[in-house]
Amino acid sequence: MNTGLKITTFAAALAATFTAAYGVGRGIDPVVADSPPKHQDEHTRPSPRPEEGGGHTGHETPPAGGLQISEDGYTLDLRTPRVTAGQRTDLRFTIRDSGGRAVTAYQREHDKELHLVVASRDLVTYRHLHPTRAADGTWSIPVDLPRAGGYRVFADFTPAKKDARNLTLGADLAASGPYQPKKLPPASTTAQTNGYEVELAGALRPGKASELKLKVSRAGEPVTDLQPYLGAYGHLVALRSGDLAYLHVHPNGEPGDGSTRPGPGISFSATAPSAGSYRLFLDFKHGGKVHTAAFTVRAGGATAAEPGTPQGHPEDGHGH
Repeated sequence: MNTGLKITTFAAALAATFTAAYGVGRGIDPVVADSPPKHQDEHTRPSPRPEEGGGHTGHETPPAGGLQISEDGYTLDLRTPRVTAGQRTDLRFTIRDSGGRAVTAYQREHDKELHLVVASRDLVTYRHLHPTRAADGTWSIPVDLPRAGGYRVFADFTPAKKDARNLTLGADLAASGPYQPKKLPPASTTAQTNGYEVELAGALRPGKASELKLKVSRAGEPVTDLQPYLGAYGHLVALRSGDLAYLHVHPNGEPGDGSTRPGPGISFSATAPSAGSYRLFLDFKHGGKVHTAAFTVRAGGATAAEPGTPQGHPEDGHGH
């Protein structure tokens, strides 16, 4: 995670770029969380507008992330690969370097050394967490996953090493218990949660930059006083249905730097790595609380909604 807007990258097979620019609109709706999300990744540097291209085309975008457990000599060592659904458990892991040593020095990005995302394979459960690191390099945080099934753990970080780049490593996590998979929530342009309504405008296109605007309103009135959260006005995580390719974006500029102003909406410039369905999780802060809105969108092809959970926040949100 870093300054401005940046796509967390993984796996060389997928190309995806999400560059964000803070925009005008009405906003986002909250996703239920066990505790308010605390994330901010390395993506706060101002990013080019879609028409500027940022120096790359749809064929030159960085690869999507989260699909591999090792990259650039670093490995995610998940010490707790299994938990019991509905039971609070300490999730423990270590980032190891090419020599097998635990990494104990990280660059702080958006107030945190590392950002952790846990998502269910059906993209219904989502958590954005910030674990605690012990002196020996072991990270840990209590989690309580509501349903049995397969989950993916994403660690987003940048080692404190010269020329090190931001990495997002992924590993599988299993939650035991009676399992009943759910269908991906249907595609929709609106989400309601915690008294907010979030409206999504724009289309996600494979291999081509496009603008996504999210407008927040409450009781029918635009929300125009969004608050900075960990150095940004909004955070977007996108997961591709099927393989859970991970993309993480932030708005362009940082609060107070003169390039952005609080407003009723947030605008992102995004390029999907491929056609297919994606689940977008948008976090914003208002009234001193962090909220998350979740949308299912389709890049390319038909946009017919699939039966499933209504749009809004993930059924259990995310804990931080």
